[in-house]
Amino acid sequence: MNLNDTTSLRRFARHLERVLIVEPQPASARLLTELLKDLGAARVYVEPTAFKAMAVAKSEEPDVIFTEFSGPGLDGLVFTRQLRRSDFRCRKAPVIMATSEATAAAIMGARDCGVHEFLRKPFNLKDLVRRIEAVTLKPRDWVEAVQYVGPDRRRFNSGDYKGPKKRKADAAADTHAMRIEQALRIVKSALPAIASDPAQAMRAMMAQAENLTKTAVDMGDTRLATGAAALTSALKTCAAQGRLDRQALEAVCQPLWAYLPAGDVKAA
Repeated sequence: MNLNDTTSLRRFARHLERVLIVEPQPASARLLTELLKDLGAARVYVEPTAFKAMAVAKSEEPDVIFTEFSGPGLDGLVFTRQLRRSDFRCRKAPVIMATSEATAAAIMGARDCGVHEFLRKPFNLKDLVRRIEAVTLKPRDWVEAVQYVGPDRRRFNSGDYKGPKKRKADAAADTHAMRIEQALRIVKSALPAIASDPAQAMRAMMAQAENLTKTAVDMGDTRLATGAAALTSALKTCAAQGRLDRQALEAVCQPLWAYLPAGDVKAA
């Protein structure tokens, strides 16, 4: 992106109407705020603690969120995980972790709690632009599971790739199979989680039923479409009753397990 190009800046600024910065250090918060303003950010909210930041996230619905890794009253990993599992409208907003604690453990922790990008301090405007461009102009698929909620951690897993083998998939049919397998694995893991985390189990299964429906349409697979519709209907019935019926859901899922690899069918 050329920062001297007015058209590019306008396109960029559309994604920065509301930005939340969770930063305990005032100097760092001021610097980031100034850089964001230079990029066209309209409103920038700064909070020093996770508690206050969650309140702002709920009320202001930021388009992009920056958070430190740690500080007084702040655990950036816990904050991100709670945001992802909340019912806020901004729960899927891109989260960029800006910190000097760029250890391997911190980076992996950020990745596994649902952070989109990691920005190491000190950084310059070019570094910042790269991260914002990545989360706003090159979005990744969203994964709604039980153990993980956030952007697809396989950063470069593109279904449009047509070259030599990559992640065992180099054709549309393989891409569809991967999507179906991932969705069904998430559903399978959500069933036992009904007892411990029914809200996220429901959300995960509903999201995967939707993914299966879309894939069935893309493939023209009526059998898969029927199975996905049955799962969606069963989940809606459970929602209306106010409880998840694991036994009923497992019965509905039986026809879908046929799409799993042979080694997984018995386990399902």
